[in-house]
Amino acid sequence: MSMADFIGRQGELKDLQTLLKKDGASLVVLRGRRRVGKSRLIEEFTFNLPTISFAGIPPTKNTTAQSQREEFSRQMQYELKIKKPQADDWGALFRELVDLNQERPIVVVLDEISWVGSKDPDFLGKLKLAWDRGFSKNKKLILILCGSVSSWIEENILSSTGFVGRITLSMHLKPLSLSNSCEFWASQGDRVSPYEIFKVLSVTGGVPRYLEEILPSETAEENIHRLCFKESGLLFNEFDQIFNDLFSARSTVCKNILLHMSDRSLFLKDVYEALNVQPSGAYAEHVDDLVKAGFVSRDYTWDLKTGKESNLSRFRVSDNYIRFYLKAILPNKKSILAGTYNASSIVHREGWKSLLGLQFETLVLNNVNELYKHLNIPPGDVQRAGPFFQRKSLKNRGCQIDLLIQTYHRVLYLVEIKFSQNEITNDVKSEVQRKIDALSLPKGFSVKPVLIHVNGVCGSVYPDRFFAHIVDFSDLLKKG
Repeated sequence: MSMADFIGRQGELKDLQTLLKKDGASLVVLRGRRRVGKSRLIEEFTFNLPTISFAGIPPTKNTTAQSQREEFSRQMQYELKIKKPQADDWGALFRELVDLNQERPIVVVLDEISWVGSKDPDFLGKLKLAWDRGFSKNKKLILILCGSVSSWIEENILSSTGFVGRITLSMHLKPLSLSNSCEFWASQGDRVSPYEIFKVLSVTGGVPRYLEEILPSETAEENIHRLCFKESGLLFNEFDQIFNDLFSARSTVCKNILLHMSDRSLFLKDVYEALNVQPSGAYAEHVDDLVKAGFVSRDYTWDLKTGKESNLSRFRVSDNYIRFYLKAILPNKKSILAGTYNASSIVHREGWKSLLGLQFETLVLNNVNELYKHLNIPPGDVQRAGPFFQRKSLKNRGCQIDLLIQTYHRVLYLVEIKFSQNEITNDVKSEVQRKIDALSLPKGFSVKPVLIHVNGVCGSVYPDRFFAHIVDFSDLLKKG
């Protein structure tokens, strides 16, 4: 993608550009899953700015603190056109970097900061000293700490007392919105149907690097086959690459957690039972790391009367690619490698429909903010929003709702996210009515049923106006 083709991220770009107006140094922390576009955002921001960039090397069992310093030293030699500095101490490397960039406007990028810092317990302390005594003295300097291991960044930088009060801007980059993602098909105009776009997004989500590989002239099935079901495809080995880089020795247990979570949401106790392990802080931490990495979402239910968050929460896979890999690519990996797998009729394979249903729900839940405008809900009116579950008790019936939006005006938008390869029939109304009947509804609250679909709705669904809103997936693809 060329600089002229930069898509989305206008809010993040504006926040970064605001730093140029400051009369003082800025420390920026930028995190987000691999391939989400962190480096691309930095490229766009620094397009006409003097910039030097350093990146840690991917960790292996043979990677050491010394090898990371040696690589940093080599990059300093290349970037600054200087004699290669001694690489025995991070403090000395940072001092030289500070001395060479005093007072001049400059952006310094330390990419994959966790790869560098995790190998040396003194790294962060020496970086802090370098900031306090050197970098921060240059009023025209912007130091960007960037990385994919969000859990490491949150624990060691954002939550560290050493960096309290020093961070100017903290950004967590998420996948692109549906409307921004749709721009990758712009060259095809109206010739590509929303359903065709949905099928591709069900695999890629809004991850820019994956979307860059889409050929708009190909069908969704052709794109998916090329990227996912060929040994040379970008998404065939992507999962292993991500997990080896992010989780290292923990990759196997994190993968097992996701496998059990790929079909349904789980309470933490369900995770322990699925793995056949005793409850422990270590496994809870693995789940938390998956949340921080952006692969899993933690959904808390809440008390409808007060809007207060409950202690009850469930975990679900919230990354479209991750689930698609686990459900569709991994089970067929051996036959793909052997050259015996035939993916020419993906949509007719067993389990495809149920998988698309899960992926459709995930896409909508990841774009709730875009949904508000189609429901005429000012974002400031929203008290709570998310998947909602009510446990069965002596007083209440159990129920599970795809998405519930509660406003401060005591209105509940009960959203049914319904995937079907054909038009949705009138039966959907009785399904939704059962959920409404099961809700323990506080006095004075109204319920407005909402239906979100992708392939149309039968005419019989409309006449009695059972649904307050019926939203076509194509509406979520539009700029608004």
